[in-house]
Amino acid sequence: MKKVFYPLACCMIAGVITSCGSSPKSNSAQEEPSADMVALAYSSTLKGAETDSLNLPVDEDGYITIFDGKTFNGWRGYGKDRVPSKWTIEDGCIKFNGSGGGEAQDGDGGDIIFAHKFKNFELELEWKISKGGNSGIFYLAQEVTSDKDGNQVLEPIYISAPEFQVLDNANHPDAKLGKDNNRQAASLYDMIPAVPQNAKPFGEWNKAKIMVYKGTVVHGQNDENVLEYHLWTPKWTEMLQASKFSEKNWPLAFQLLNNCGGDNREGFIGMQDHGDDVWFRNIRVKVLD
Repeated sequence: MKKVFYPLACCMIAGVITSCGSSPKSNSAQEEPSADMVALAYSSTLKGAETDSLNLPVDEDGYITIFDGKTFNGWRGYGKDRVPSKWTIEDGCIKFNGSGGGEAQDGDGGDIIFAHKFKNFELELEWKISKGGNSGIFYLAQEVTSDKDGNQVLEPIYISAPEFQVLDNANHPDAKLGKDNNRQAASLYDMIPAVPQNAKPFGEWNKAKIMVYKGTVVHGQNDENVLEYHLWTPKWTEMLQASKFSEKNWPLAFQLLNNCGGDNREGFIGMQDHGDDVWFRNIRVKVLD
């Protein structure tokens, strides 16, 4: 398959990563702005148009900070008009407070999204997982509903979105399932393993990078590229057919993922409620088109 060169995929993470709780106070930030601002449209409801707008800081390298460490501005629950209460802000981090009941299991939990659809982009963030914990980072996600007995039912986010796995490799059973470690941290869940597998233990911060550019996707973990694949190709279809999302096992998931990003080839960035404590911080996106 033809290789495509993207300078951003080969560069080291630029800038200094701030720790939780180290953000400047809002007053001083308003008096002495340290970054330019960009207006970003977002949707406030399920399948709503992106009619609301946020002014967000963008640094000299073009990275837009989509979580300010203090508010959930621009974020909401997947399929919801608010952030579920089990997602909180703790010391400048987004935290899911684990319920111990499995993924997206009740009205106070569920996955969250940044409610602007990105097309070609580079996402950088840091994540930390609890002991035995499981979560994920979704991209190109759609909010999908199906008619069941005359009612519109929300389908899970992973039915339409590739997943960058977030996992305690040493203590969660999923690490030993799948094939060739393709359910361990930074893997394309259930399809491609992260190589090298360089995740840090539970309770420690990991850097994540996801680049999506015209169908080429690169996962990075702790300053190393760990996998690359190409959407909307025969190889992508082949990988889906060999996964839990095959046409035989899950026809709707296969259809949506095979056409990942929909007709416009764009979608939401999301964080998974899998029932375990997980933290995210320093979340920023660079638009590549």
